[in-house]
Amino acid sequence: MIAELGLAALWLSAALAVLQMVSGALGLRDSASPHALYARPAAVVQAFLATLAFFLLLYAFAVTDLSIKLVATNSHSAKPFIYKLTGTWGNHEGSMLLWIAVLALSGGLLGALERRMPEKTMSATLMVQGFVALGFYAFLILSSNPFERLPVPAVEGSGLNPLLQDIGLAIHPPTLYIGYVGLSVAFSLAMGALITRQVTPDFAKVMRPWVLGAWVFLTFGITAGSYWAYYELGWGGWWFWDPVENASLMPWLAATALLHSVSVLAARDALRTWTIMLGVLAFSMSMLGTFLVRSGVLTSVHAFAVDPERGAFILGLLGLYIGGALVVFAMRASSIAEGKRFTATSREGALVFNNVMLSAILAIVLLGTLYPLLTEAFDVRVSVGPPYFNPAGAIFAIPMFIVMAIGPLLRWKDDKPGRIQFEAAMLAAIVIAIVAVVAVLGDYAILPLLGLALSVALAVAAFLPLRGRNIRRVPTATWGMVLAHFGVAVSLFGMACESAFTSERLAAVAPGDTTQVADWTVKLESVDPVAGPNWTAIEARVLAARGDEEPTVLTPQARNFWSPPQPTSESALITRLDGQLYAVIGDSAGVDANGKERWQLRVWWKPFVTFIWYGGLLIALGGIVSIVGRLQVDLKRRKAKALGDARRDDLDEIKSGDTLPEPAE
Repeated sequence: MIAELGLAALWLSAALAVLQMVSGALGLRDSASPHALYARPAAVVQAFLATLAFFLLLYAFAVTDLSIKLVATNSHSAKPFIYKLTGTWGNHEGSMLLWIAVLALSGGLLGALERRMPEKTMSATLMVQGFVALGFYAFLILSSNPFERLPVPAVEGSGLNPLLQDIGLAIHPPTLYIGYVGLSVAFSLAMGALITRQVTPDFAKVMRPWVLGAWVFLTFGITAGSYWAYYELGWGGWWFWDPVENASLMPWLAATALLHSVSVLAARDALRTWTIMLGVLAFSMSMLGTFLVRSGVLTSVHAFAVDPERGAFILGLLGLYIGGALVVFAMRASSIAEGKRFTATSREGALVFNNVMLSAILAIVLLGTLYPLLTEAFDVRVSVGPPYFNPAGAIFAIPMFIVMAIGPLLRWKDDKPGRIQFEAAMLAAIVIAIVAVVAVLGDYAILPLLGLALSVALAVAAFLPLRGRNIRRVPTATWGMVLAHFGVAVSLFGMACESAFTSERLAAVAPGDTTQVADWTVKLESVDPVAGPNWTAIEARVLAARGDEEPTVLTPQARNFWSPPQPTSESALITRLDGQLYAVIGDSAGVDANGKERWQLRVWWKPFVTFIWYGGLLIALGGIVSIVGRLQVDLKRRKAKALGDARRDDLDEIKSGDTLPEPAE
């Protein structure tokens, strides 16, 4: 009955998506029509049913119901319980059901809670949201049914991809999906405002929490995914410009630009057209990422390589949603009022410049991701990796970081660059001094060197907007900006140090042999067979010591899973404040002169590599703090309006940082 109930819930949810779409369209024509009142409750009930369907599938995986095809092909009775649960979304159908559940839940929250927009704009938004949801329901029910029954229940399941049997899978995909779906809500809001010609600061204040929330989840998901790949795949890298990595990065780049644009619209009534266009672009990148992962055109540990028909379905949805949005944009963009003007030497000007830089980086990543796929269609195989992405991206990233450092110091609308000449000179002196010192100490590549210098300058610049202000009265949202910008500096510092200063040693060693990497002495003590719940392995016992300190034990493993059969490398790490020692055990390398079996041992010392992920967490934390700040603003505004004191409402808005006060002289 579990499968039948889940499928029935999906069909009812799809029917409610139709009702939501039709009711929203009727409300757009006449908001007083009684039929227009169904859009909100349809969204709420749809959220309940879609969430119910997902939890029914989760239960089927928890109890290993092998009569359901999806469970039989992606789980196993002997698999650890946590991986039975994560196996729910560790496959194509289950992950799409999670996507739809989050999409429906977001639409339900929007319909139930949002009362600040004009009713016609809300009707248009719910109409678009229902239309988006309906396409995904059709995709899931017609081509990717997660509740399909087997004619005869399987005796045993096939198991989950061993590379996905890690706690990181419990965090990485769901957070990314929430981010993607948050962008779908931003898209619906943008289309609703465009259709009703209500692209106003009030609309931006409604849209901003959704964009900010999506951006936070995308940031956290990418950070968690990077660290998962770093320690789980045993390759020693944290980013390789894999096409599916890029598929998550591109929506984040677009969402970052959208976040800044919608904040300017909310606070200064500027960038109206730019905000709508970025709303469409951000969701386009989410859809494109979905197509790349699920179309079968990519071969990756991240990808669900399915049949091309499913990819064609998603490509059709992409063309329908984005093509339709662009048509509406072309028809209505001329009717959007210009908004308030500003000069290039203003905070708005700095934000526009950096949005252009982010868009350029997005274009570079998009081209590098799609170009090999296009050439492969003509039987020409081309590899596009770091030699293209790093220098091409740096052309735009470096000026972006420079403007990011000085932009928050500028005033809104208009400013004179000479007013911040001391701060600019100080930051320039920091960059020049670090480049000079590090260049004297060694022969390093130019990009890591510039990244290191800019990271320190950015870290200092992040706190300059607080200079001369009463810390206790700094708005919470401003603290969020400071934390996020400081997080960017921390991540950039970690990336630069890892690229410039990493040491690597690959050696064939027998038990009792030692090798050296940087200032670490590494000794292979023994290699023994071990077994886990659904795998066997060769486990090395390695002693690592730095200088005169006591040795630390590392136990890297070379595992062999038996359901499904697949070998994996399990790295072992020693974390210090200034970096990580990373060890991987490989295959047998024959015997030495004494008849002892030798093993391939690969060891890296990666200075400050953990700062990459600390910075990512700080960026996400900055977003969370900003959300809290915006909620404070909203609560104060509502309280003031309840008291009927419009003057107090305006004063609360200014004091709470909704207009981001000018930096102190």
